[in-house]
Amino acid sequence: MEAREIKSPINFSETPPILGDNTDSCRGKKLGIYFLESDERKTAIGGGYVGGTTPVNIRGKPITDLSRTGGWIAAFFIFGNEMAERMAYFGLSVNMVAFMFYVMHRPFSSSANAVNIFLGISQASSVLGGFLADAYLGRYWTIAIFTTIYLAGLTGITLCATMSVLVPNQDQCDQLSLLLGNCEPAKPWQMLYLYVVLYITGFGAAGIRPCVSSFGADQFDERSTDYKSHLDRFFNFFYLSVTVGAIVAFTMVVYIQMKHGWGSAFGSLAIAMGISNMVFFVGTPLYRHRLPGGSPLTRVAQVLVAAFRKRNASFSTSEFVGLYEVPGIRSAIKGSGKIAHTDEFRFLDKAALQLKEDGTNPSPWRLCTVTQVEEVKILLKLIPIPSCTIILSLILTEYLTLSVQQAYTLNTHMAQLKLPVTCMPVFPGLSIFLILSLYYSIFVPLSRRITGHPHGASQLQRVGIGLAVSILSVAWAGVFESFRRNYAIKHGYEAIFLTAMPNLSAYWLLIQYCLIGIAEVFCIVGLLEFLYQEAPDAMRSVGSAYAAVAGGLGCFAASILNSIIKSVTGNVKEGQPSWLSQNINAGRFDYFYWLLTVLSVINFCGFLYLARRYNYRTNSY
Repeated sequence: MEAREIKSPINFSETPPILGDNTDSCRGKKLGIYFLESDERKTAIGGGYVGGTTPVNIRGKPITDLSRTGGWIAAFFIFGNEMAERMAYFGLSVNMVAFMFYVMHRPFSSSANAVNIFLGISQASSVLGGFLADAYLGRYWTIAIFTTIYLAGLTGITLCATMSVLVPNQDQCDQLSLLLGNCEPAKPWQMLYLYVVLYITGFGAAGIRPCVSSFGADQFDERSTDYKSHLDRFFNFFYLSVTVGAIVAFTMVVYIQMKHGWGSAFGSLAIAMGISNMVFFVGTPLYRHRLPGGSPLTRVAQVLVAAFRKRNASFSTSEFVGLYEVPGIRSAIKGSGKIAHTDEFRFLDKAALQLKEDGTNPSPWRLCTVTQVEEVKILLKLIPIPSCTIILSLILTEYLTLSVQQAYTLNTHMAQLKLPVTCMPVFPGLSIFLILSLYYSIFVPLSRRITGHPHGASQLQRVGIGLAVSILSVAWAGVFESFRRNYAIKHGYEAIFLTAMPNLSAYWLLIQYCLIGIAEVFCIVGLLEFLYQEAPDAMRSVGSAYAAVAGGLGCFAASILNSIIKSVTGNVKEGQPSWLSQNINAGRFDYFYWLLTVLSVINFCGFLYLARRYNYRTNSY
């Protein structure tokens, strides 16, 4: 029998109720007409689980003894994969700009833009990985395939840094020659090779970023009374593993680069990724899997087409039978439980509008179940929340490049220790590590007394706290940059922007770093948990991809904003430097930070409005 996304049964099991003429009354209620389930919709069911959400093994068979799989042990095997991916992600983000500038002899601004595009691709392409996981491959196989692609890209980058034929001639290229642009530039084919392997690496993240957090959360038993508590702690530990990867990238990888060169630094990232892949595969017998539910894009398209085709149909017509849904607790969508009807986006309800003219075997592009319609409603309803985190990602992206430029002009000595400039971004990671370590012992008890919430704050409240703290971070960055620039001009450092000022410490940057780290903890962790719990059962990877896509859009927005600022504020003919001039002392980074502050405040106000209007979903009937 041919498989369908939606297929009406041959016979009705009961007579549909007669609806009155009061259209508003009818539309305000949850309407369900239950039909016999076709054989094509049968999915494995485990005791106590909502239909379609039963954990299965790697062969797709229901797990009879859940005590031997999943839980924290399985989750820790998964943590290692994310830790290595983020180690590579941050290792490339902080080192690739310098590699392109010092080795490939590219201008600093174009190098930063190329890295921003890489960061954007690695996050925005996550929607593809989420789609493949939810539709066809499942989260496990999606992670397995894309981690291999990621490793191939890292290997290619290592070869670029190791083989002299892949880089321009480094002879007679000192710091002065770099600043004057007199070094031999990279050949077009050399840059093409670097861009290809770099973007292959970014594409490899597409299947890791949206799936690892969801796959880890899948390891916990939904029937457990401690499920929500475990889920809350999981996402905190998950982001802790991200932070550990970032700390290693900003310290050990930078140290390896300084002591042993670029090839060893990039090679260490490839080795770490290879080891994490092996660890991930070793944990295979322990993992709990969820069946992919078929193409979510097909289901979304069916709802939109069916709603459009019935756009002129009325809920009060005599032809109206009811809103179509299958009987019992099982959903027609494999891997998903039923979703209760809601009154939001009512125009989409017409996709589930059962009319007499539909007959006994309507096209799936004409009639959809209530659950399928509610999936689309949820996806639409979720979009505004992660969209509000784009500005936070933009700020984080700018910090990775702009704050490094600031640090070059400052004294990075700590007692007798001189910290490399490229290690400066480690401090947000350290602050995140500290906050996550103290989160349950300090923040949760204190906030619980204030809010009365069992976890201290709801998911959206945590996102809001993060966005508010990010405003403080970027505002302080503007204040300090104004002071730093005035100090440089006053003491004669305006032209020598790569010379550190011995009496002005780089550790003033720690304030903005620590604040942005706190913002990340609350905003990103809260967002990941929010998306996982609110997303439809069969679209959780796509839901998690929303966060990554928002991050990617932030990276792209940073590149676009930088280009706009340079073109609007600079004038080459008149010799007027832009706000983001390569000579930071001649530019106006402080104005740029203030612009980001204003944008962040506007974004925060928008988030407050959206969060107050958001209604958390009901999971099932």
